[in-house]
Amino acid sequence: MSTPKSKLNKETKMVDSAELRTAQADFSATFAAFKDANDLRLTEIEAKTSADILLDAKVDRLNTALDQQTRRIERLSIQSGQPQLGSAPQNTEAKSAWSSYIRTGDGSALMSLEGKSVNAGVDAEGGYIAPAETESLIDRVLSEASVFRTISSVRHIGASSFKKPISAGGAASGWAGETDARPETTAPQLELLDFPAGELYAMPAATQVLLDDGVADVDQWLADEVRDVFAAQETTAFTTGNGTNKPKGILSYTNVAESAHSWGNMGYVATGTDGAFDVDAPIDALIDLIYAPKPRYRANGNFTMNRRTLSMLRKFKDADDNYIWQPATQSGQPSTLLGYPVVEIEDMPDIASDSLSVAFGDFRRGYLIVDRQGVRVLRDPYSAKPYVLFYTTKRVGGGVQDFNAIKFLKFGTS
Repeated sequence: MSTPKSKLNKETKMVDSAELRTAQADFSATFAAFKDANDLRLTEIEAKTSADILLDAKVDRLNTALDQQTRRIERLSIQSGQPQLGSAPQNTEAKSAWSSYIRTGDGSALMSLEGKSVNAGVDAEGGYIAPAETESLIDRVLSEASVFRTISSVRHIGASSFKKPISAGGAASGWAGETDARPETTAPQLELLDFPAGELYAMPAATQVLLDDGVADVDQWLADEVRDVFAAQETTAFTTGNGTNKPKGILSYTNVAESAHSWGNMGYVATGTDGAFDVDAPIDALIDLIYAPKPRYRANGNFTMNRRTLSMLRKFKDADDNYIWQPATQSGQPSTLLGYPVVEIEDMPDIASDSLSVAFGDFRRGYLIVDRQGVRVLRDPYSAKPYVLFYTTKRVGGGVQDFNAIKFLKFGTS
């Protein structure tokens, strides 16, 4: 006798919850051991200008363990928080037609839906557009896996690009009494930003046994298969993309010192030391970075950096002997650096000469991601027999929409 789906969902969530609590307990124990070892290392450095090699190795080993345990907690938090697919209303006709195409390659039912829904498939040679429920599922799992999407603005569009007028200078304003004359104000300085959508693709493979399994959820399978590929490609583009057939990354704009910052450029604060933090006051540069954006951007500010940079910052302590990095206090919440959330983006560069390895600011106001409606899937049972390939594409664009919102820390003298 089969187990009811609701019971399976409940049991799975209970397992996830128990495993998550265990992972959090392991993390707390590792972090306590890390602090003890690093405190001893700092004491030895103060006493004899260098730490024991074995102690350095222990701190690094615990630091690596913290990285691994953090990723485990993030994965379990996502799994335990995922909504159940059966709770959302679906178009039964479209769902059945889509399932028939994915499992057998028969697209006739999808063709008959043309004109009934904007998400009905149309071009057999180029694949079929997935139903709205399938597209929403892919978007949801992608949002959970793509860290850049969690902190940025996301807009859905129906055209090949999104054009957004931005006020770079701002209109003049002032105060006046009820009967006072209102002097003519100057017009705002407008800039037209263009965010074209490039094609992002993946090609997951399935066995015919999986496709013949009537119990298997092919939509969930497809979403899970393209999730990590799409998320990795997107994050790279949002960070370093050149804007040609892909989003333009935050590191691809012209960078200038914050003192000479102007609209269209990304501002930075220098550490004052080439390829490193200042030896005597390493935290000062981070504080300068926090105060580089205007107050309205600091309220929702985030730090972004890769795990190697974060591993270095975990060892720093402030003037009151407190660690400037603190783990998350609740499941699903990010760790903090000097009180602000930290988001790990692996595509951020390692610390090197003149590198822009740390970013801070309000990414939701600063960076815009555009998703063009429509995920297209082409079923290919011929190219990799006995496997069936599913060439899956979606169109994504992105770029900086407010050049005042995000600032960099440059590891250089100026």
